[in-house]
Amino acid sequence: LDMDGTLIDSHDAVVRCTHMTLREMGHQPDLSEDLGWTIGPPLTDTMALLMSRHGDDRVAEAVAVFQRHHDEVVLTESPLFPGIAEVLARFGRERRRLVLATSKALPTARHILNRHGLMPLFIGTYGANADDSGGEKPEVIGRALRGEHIDPARAIMVGDRRYDISGAHAHNIRALGVLWGYGGRDELEMAGADGLVVDPADLPDAIDRMARAL
Repeated sequence: LDMDGTLIDSHDAVVRCTHMTLREMGHQPDLSEDLGWTIGPPLTDTMALLMSRHGDDRVAEAVAVFQRHHDEVVLTESPLFPGIAEVLARFGRERRRLVLATSKALPTARHILNRHGLMPLFIGTYGANADDSGGEKPEVIGRALRGEHIDPARAIMVGDRRYDISGAHAHNIRALGVLWGYGGRDELEMAGADGLVVDPADLPDAIDRMARAL
């Protein structure tokens, strides 16, 4: 499972942190721009693009500033999407093997899971390093497969962005795209999602149908 846009609705908090970061770095953010596209890619890639718009190459410093604001804001302002807690609880009762695969820094991701009481439901958690390295989705998913001894043929990736789909397909894993997140139908279909889910309540049945087809 991906985190941002799949489990938690971090859009407003991430956008606010991005604006705070740009201001602290001496730049005026464009408040009219929809920054939903910044949620999903590794943070370093996002900051490199945003800073380049201002002719500024202080990417590592911007990442550090963002992470500081992130710890102040996103950790406490990232609610679960409606219905996700119930779905994950059901998965736990059914003894499904849940693994987190996120581009978010792993210490932060674990903190969020703990805050929502979800950590016991996951057999493994994988993400970027604290300095944001190692956050490319194929890399994260690869570590999860090795770390949990998962057969790719019996795995399903669930996420809301094209990075989740391509990251899964890089390891011959089928991928479900969720439409309550930030990627949208067009992005997920163009990425080659093996199925789409409209509502969290529909996720268990969608996974079951895909699992039977594996």
